[in-house]
Parts: sequence; C-alpha cells; structure tokens
Amino acid sequence: MAERRKGIIVESNSPPDKLSQQLGVLKRREVEARILAPLLKALMEEFGREKVEGILSNTIVELARNEGANLAADHGSSLDSFADTLRHWQKDGAMEIEVIEKSETRFDFNVTRCRYAELYRDLGMQDLGALLSCNRDFALIEGFNHDAKLDRKDTIMAGAPCCTFRYAFPSNNGD
Repeated sequence: MAERRKGIIVESNSPPDKLSQQLGVLKRREVEARILAPLLKALMEEFGREKVEGILSNTIVELARNEGANLAADHGSSLDSFADTLRHWQKDGAMEIEVIEKSETRFDFNVTRCRYAELYRDLGMQDLGALLSCNRDFALIEGFNHDAKLDRKDTIMAGAPCCTFRYAFPSNNGD
C-alpha cells in the first residue's frame, strides 16, 4: 500500500532496499547520478530549477529516513551499530575518515577524503552533489535512531578541507 508523506508517495509494502549494502554506496550513487543528471536537467528546463530541487530534496530526505530505519531494523539502533554500518559508505575507498572521539554517547569523525564529492565533480554535477548525497545524512540518522543527533558544520562537497560529523546518541544506546 502506498503512503503519502510530504507530497511523496512511499511504497510501504516494498521489500527493504539492500542495494547499498550489496554494491557499496559510492557505486550506487554513480549509477543514480548518471541516470538522474539528464532527467534533472530536462525537468529543470521544463519546470524550473527551484521547484525540481524542492521535490528532489524532499524525496531524497524521505528515502534516507527510510534507509536509516531499515539499517536500524537490521543492525540495531545503538551508536556501535551505527558505527558498524559506516562500512557501506566506505566500501571501495569511498570515504577516508579520522575518528576524533568514540564513546558510549559520542561518535565524532572527520571525512578527510570524499570520493562522493569527487564523483559529482567529475560528472559535472557538483552543484547537485550536496542535494543528492550530503542532504541524506541528517534524515538517515533520524530514521536510524530518532534520539540521536548529528551536527555537521563543514563538507568537502561545499569546499571545506573535511566533513565534520559529530553524532550524539542517547545514553541508553538504543538496542
């Protein structure tokens, strides 16, 4: 049965999406970007950039929230479980991270290399990279554990030297 959220139809009876775990997220994003680039260009020419970006943003956020919930269902919703799922985003050297702090309630790291940003730049889509990739991070953690919070001030996609991920998890650890 389809469910409507924020003007987006979400198929609630669809099987869970496991493509990211199978392919790795970087490969998945490349396939998606190569399909979306010409489609988005055509839609923006027809309906205007602002309108299309708004619809795209809402859709990406909802997909990420669902992905977070699916990850939590498969792995648990604790900080340790979340840290373990990072392997999907790091597959094939997609991200290089430097852990700053990992405790029962904090998981802080910097992404020092982001091949996602490189991918969107190489495809001539740097302007949409943040919308298609970085835009997911806050919704994903919300879906994964609604009590966890992400603070991220900087991204490589926006030109910073690193991405600053700072996660706070509730003290009960979620599992």
